[in-house]
Amino acid sequence: MSRKFLHTLGVSQVFQEMPRDRLNESLSQAAPITSAKSPPPPSQKKDVMSGGQEDTSVSKVHPAYAAKNLQELRHIMESFDGCHLKLAATNTVFCDGNPDADVMLIGEAPGEEEDKQGKPFVGRSGQLLDKMLQAIGLDRTSVYISNIVPWRPPANRQPSTEEIAACLPFIEHHILLKKPKFLLLLGGVATKSLLYTSEGIMSLRGKWRAYTPPHGDKGFEPIELLPTYHPAFLLRSPGQKVYAWEDLKSLKEKLNKIHYMG
Repeated sequence: MSRKFLHTLGVSQVFQEMPRDRLNESLSQAAPITSAKSPPPPSQKKDVMSGGQEDTSVSKVHPAYAAKNLQELRHIMESFDGCHLKLAATNTVFCDGNPDADVMLIGEAPGEEEDKQGKPFVGRSGQLLDKMLQAIGLDRTSVYISNIVPWRPPANRQPSTEEIAACLPFIEHHILLKKPKFLLLLGGVATKSLLYTSEGIMSLRGKWRAYTPPHGDKGFEPIELLPTYHPAFLLRSPGQKVYAWEDLKSLKEKLNKIHYMG
């Protein structure tokens, strides 16, 4: 069959000199159908315990751990592109307060006002937090404040598990560098994230425990940690303020004790 004849039939491209009549070909003579090659199986990660070498292409160290001080941590966080929340955020909300304070407060994530101003707890929740601190003789010059997630989730929603996982090394290393004497965790997200638990804030609050950041040195002295309710929750459920007040009094007692001993 000539190319000219094929052209009159509307065939614009020919891959062989003559067409093949596959109906008359036996299965053994027919050319096999070629499919896309399957990717080679991934190389198996060798077991370090058995003497093999670890596949370093799989094992990655979070950039937060490279920071030697709070200024470096802030810079690394502002350059971080591993959390999509940063794309829609106006500011990276790093901290507020006194870096030398004995008490470090950790919340959930920035809201609208926090995103605008670049500081944690400056909206309605922040106003209530200021009043809570004043009730035990503290203010923003005598505490240090940060969040689990430094970028505002859209519509002030709760950060997802993936977003928390991407940001958690930042706050853990933040604690390690700050070395506060006391940690006050505000709300369920902060508490469950740092304690790696699924237990609810209702049962966790008000109970002191010792905390050491996962990547802390062996000689790192554990920090006394106390979970309490988030101010935003207290705004929605004012009847729970009495329990938050008990937690604040407990923190005040701890502070009075170290100041008396000092």
